[in-house]
Amino acid sequence: MRVLVTGGAGYIGSVICSRLQSHGHEVWVYDDLSRGHRAAVPSGAALVQGDIRDGRRLGAAIAEHGCDAVIHMAALTEVAESVAEPELYADVNVAGTETVIRTCRSAGVQRLVFSSSAAVYGEPAGMPIVEEAPLAPTHPYGESKLAGERALAAAAEDGGLAFAALRYFNACGADSERGEDHEPESHLIPLALRAVREGQHLKVYGGDYPTPDGTCVRDYVHVIDLAEAHIAALERLPETSGAYNLGTGDGDSVLEVLAAVEMVTGTAVPHTMAPRRAGDPPALVAAHDRATRLLGWRPQRHLAQAVADAWAWMRANPQGYED
Repeated sequence: MRVLVTGGAGYIGSVICSRLQSHGHEVWVYDDLSRGHRAAVPSGAALVQGDIRDGRRLGAAIAEHGCDAVIHMAALTEVAESVAEPELYADVNVAGTETVIRTCRSAGVQRLVFSSSAAVYGEPAGMPIVEEAPLAPTHPYGESKLAGERALAAAAEDGGLAFAALRYFNACGADSERGEDHEPESHLIPLALRAVREGQHLKVYGGDYPTPDGTCVRDYVHVIDLAEAHIAALERLPETSGAYNLGTGDGDSVLEVLAAVEMVTGTAVPHTMAPRRAGDPPALVAAHDRATRLLGWRPQRHLAQAVADAWAWMRANPQGYED
């Protein structure tokens, strides 16, 4: 297939592009490079610089390059930023996704894989989280992803567009050429690795949660496994439209992540305890049975490998992407 990846210059999107190529698909990227990196785009993948809210430019690009399917990754993803600027998230994530959907339908594109998030669940009562759990996001970022899912479901009901909404838990790790390079960085593993490298203390938010060691528990899924899930979903559409959790089914606490970083680097992570952050649930762990059953997907990589891969990329690219 000829696949357009919006946000394909970003962390997860660029790994998806690379894996698509390895599966024999032809790839091109649509990205405004506001938070992605030109250097992350795999060689052989054409890059069109543009905003997803610009339907005319996106439509012209699809007409010029041709497109059998879209993987829609482009979005703003910072929870704190979404709380401070909810209108921005409504504009980029919600209105932008609606523009992508309209443009796909106008161009006759019939398959769309959507980057959603476990944030659509809010603070669920039970673990592991199943797709049928109540959808009750607690911040504008989660609300924007749920709005995107609903827009896709409405388009599918009208006919002509099959979709898979993939609800990520905590993406982590790297491949040999692509890793995390965000500014500011908010993800635990790269922050812990930076703390080791630079000797700065990492803040651990909350040590009194109802978890085995008192710190938050999250489901860390390797970025390569995430990429493979997108390809599995894409290749099985339209028969398997719907929402899917992407996680390992196992949770690791903040302190367990720091222990994994110490094991990989040989250095203890300097850290200090800080008060809880508002809106942080004690635990978020995915049930991925639906993805296994319908997509044939199962995560293959564990936390220690993700940490090792992220560390290898960071050591090979100490300044991140230089573009």
